[in-house]
Amino acid sequence: MSNLPDPRRSIFVSERPWGRFEQFTSNQTTTVKIVTVAPGHRLSLQTHEYRGEFWQVLDGPLDVTVGDRSWTAGTGEKVWVPPGAVHRMGNSGDAPARILEIGFGDFDESDIVRLEDDYRR
Repeated sequence: MSNLPDPRRSIFVSERPWGRFEQFTSNQTTTVKIVTVAPGHRLSLQTHEYRGEFWQVLDGPLDVTVGDRSWTAGTGEKVWVPPGAVHRMGNSGDAPARILEIGFGDFDESDIVRLEDDYRR
């Protein structure tokens, strides 16, 4: 298992006259996605051996599990899923919810190990 550092600790914030920006990664190999979870649905309870995932909730709330902890993550919340951690996100609300996902490490969809899956994959 890779020992990737938690990227929440190195977010660069720059205040500007027009507002501000947050820089989540710089000059690193990453995979970036926006994941939309439909109301009443959830992703597999899963692990990845070779990558970690940073999630920023764009609009929520989302039900989140990382390791032994489960909670409701609100808009703007930042979540780190280290390599090998059991994790899941779901939407018990009545509107679509989205996260920005940045994958750190080797990205390959076949790296997913599904522990539970509502869709029998």
